[in-house]
Amino acid sequence: MPSHLADSPPSPWVARWAGLIRPGGEVLDVACGAGRHARFLAAQGFEVCAVDRDPGLFPSPPRGVTLVGADLEAGPWPFAGRRFDAVVVSNYLHRPLLPVLVDSLEAGGVLVYETFARGNERFGKPSNPDFLLAPGELLEAVHGKLRVVAYEDLVVSVPRPAAIQRLCARREGGG
Repeated sequence: MPSHLADSPPSPWVARWAGLIRPGGEVLDVACGAGRHARFLAAQGFEVCAVDRDPGLFPSPPRGVTLVGADLEAGPWPFAGRRFDAVVVSNYLHRPLLPVLVDSLEAGGVLVYETFARGNERFGKPSNPDFLLAPGELLEAVHGKLRVVAYEDLVVSVPRPAAIQRLCARREGGG
C-alpha cells in the first residue's frame, strides 16, 4: 500500500461532524480503504469497526480499530442486529446499503456521508451513473428517518475537483 494513503488526513466533512458522536461511542467506517477515517476517529477516542472488501488496504489498524473484511455488495451484511453511535461513509456508494446504514444507528446516532454526485463525470472518475448520487438522493435516503443537521450538493476543488453530496443526519432520541 502506498504510504500516502495511510497518512491521508480525514475528510474535512467527517472531521467537522465527529464532535456530534457520543464520546467513546462505537463508529462504523464503511468501505474504509486505507483507514484514514478509522485512524482519525480512534484517535478521538471512539471504538471503530472498519469494514472493507479488501482489508489488505489497511494492514496495521491502530488500537481502538477492529478491521472486518466483507464484500458489502455481494455478501450478507456483517453487522446484522448491531447498532452504532455513528456510521461514516466517504467516496463509496452502494444504493441497497443506504436503508441498512440508516437502520444501523442507535438513538442519537449520527450518519456522516460524503460521496460523488452527478456532474462528477466532467472531472473524471467515477463517471458511471451507478456510482453518482442523483440530486437530493442522500436527503431522500434519510427522509422521515433521520433529522438532517447539514447537507451540501456542490463542486469542490480540494483534494481534487469533484461533484459531491454530503450529509450529516441524526437519529432522534439520543443526547
